[in-house]
Amino acid sequence: MKFFIDTANLDEIREAQELGVLDGVTTNPSLMAKEGITGRDKILKHYVDICEIVDGDVSAEVIATDFDKIIKEGEQLAELHDQIVVKVPMIEDGVKALKYFSDNGIRTNCTLVFSAGQALLAAKAGATYVSPFIGRLDDISTDGLNLIAEIRHIYDNYGYETQILAASIRHTMHIINCAKIGADVMTGGLDSIKGLLKHPLTDSGLEKFLADYKKGN
Repeated sequence: MKFFIDTANLDEIREAQELGVLDGVTTNPSLMAKEGITGRDKILKHYVDICEIVDGDVSAEVIATDFDKIIKEGEQLAELHDQIVVKVPMIEDGVKALKYFSDNGIRTNCTLVFSAGQALLAAKAGATYVSPFIGRLDDISTDGLNLIAEIRHIYDNYGYETQILAASIRHTMHIINCAKIGADVMTGGLDSIKGLLKHPLTDSGLEKFLADYKKGN
């Protein structure tokens, strides 16, 4: 499973990259605003800065919601860097844009997906990634992990190459369960990724090893 980090914070991206397990980055307008990155020129430059840190794909989201403007904005984003994947919302004009981008060699990430039907449309339109938001489904007492399982089943039935990118990861167990189900990618915060490092028996075992070593020296 690929590990993406969901942030616009360059320090967090560098830390995840240095850990040696980072495969890419996802961002959105809210994450950009959180870092004080506002205005079109600053946002575009920030995408390039992110691409220069990581080796993998970087999802850059369009703001437009009508077909012509999505295409124009998406093409501008794709021209920024070879690693850019154009992030398109799951709306009617977004699906049309996914097809256009696919036909023209531009990779895409269909975002704000909350049902298996939406994921099916995204795959048929040629999306590179589809992003079901499992944490937001959990927030309204719906099983987000079940959605991942449904999409995996459908894609496997028909051989769709669209990668399932489990988004809105809330915690470490989301990552583990997504890996069990067969998500191709997860994207979450640095804390969720680093949470995989932690186990009390590791801590106590290391403490004992070090204490025993000191006794003999």
